Amino acid sequence: MADKPEFDYDAPTVKYEVEESVAYVTMARPEYNNAQNGKMTYELDAAFRKAVADDDVKVIVLRGEGKHFSAGHDIGTPGRDVHLPQDRVTMWYDHSNKEGGEYLYVREAEAYLGMCRRWREIPKPTIAAVQGACIAGGLMLAWVCDLIVATDDAFFSDPVVRMGIPGVEYFAHPFELNPRIAKEFLFTGEKMSAERAYQMGMVNRISTRESLAEDVKALAQKVGAMPRLGLALTKQAINHIEDLQGKRTGMDAVFAWHHFTHAHNDLVSGDKLGGYDAKAMARENKKED
Repeated sequence: MADKPEFDYDAPTVKYEVEESVAYVTMARPEYNNAQNGKMTYELDAAFRKAVADDDVKVIVLRGEGKHFSAGHDIGTPGRDVHLPQDRVTMWYDHSNKEGGEYLYVREAEAYLGMCRRWREIPKPTIAAVQGACIAGGLMLAWVCDLIVATDDAFFSDPVVRMGIPGVEYFAHPFELNPRIAKEFLFTGEKMSAERAYQMGMVNRISTRESLAEDVKALAQKVGAMPRLGLALTKQAINHIEDLQGKRTGMDAVFAWHHFTHAHNDLVSGDKLGGYDAKAMARENKKED
């Protein structure tokens, strides 16, 4: 059997470019279907901050290089770096020298829930351009964006209930979907097609692989023609209404239950993910096909 490839920690996992007042932030781990390790998470944050600071940028587009938008959080590639300290961007302390439940709770409060909340509040419109798989942690990246354009072959799923975990850390499911559909989505772990996601209001527009780039560009330029402050305040207003409806406090509760499950899994099986690594999860997902 061939040796596993070494991870080049110096190679960028995110690409950044600006074209006609639109910043394109591109996840660039196509060989691992853009699975998000810590390095990618912090590079995404840096790219978003760069776009916010650039007055010439009116709209930010998040996309994934290769066949899939994102297979989710990295739970098994050679570049998985959950054990490494990071240059933290919130007020949480270092997780990597901690033990027990504190180890994962602190890391995910910073890099998962904390980062996603930061990105949701970016004061410029954001658009997710989704092709292929948008799974678990990939959902979190798409959901923090203001608009989602998906190819007709895109699909969405959050299969982590298989681990005994009640959904990903940024628990937006009941806001992105009708509550009964959100239950089905989580209870079954089944893939939701782009068409059904559009019917549910989770996706704004459906495109094709061939036209995704142009369709997203046209939408970004149309949005970007609006006044910057008007866009920022409109986004702030709608996010505020969601929070009044319980989005933020609901997430806080589910984040605690999420980490109770990590601790439970560790006590019962010795593994925080309930015995599921990337290969095991992929096998279970393929059983649906």
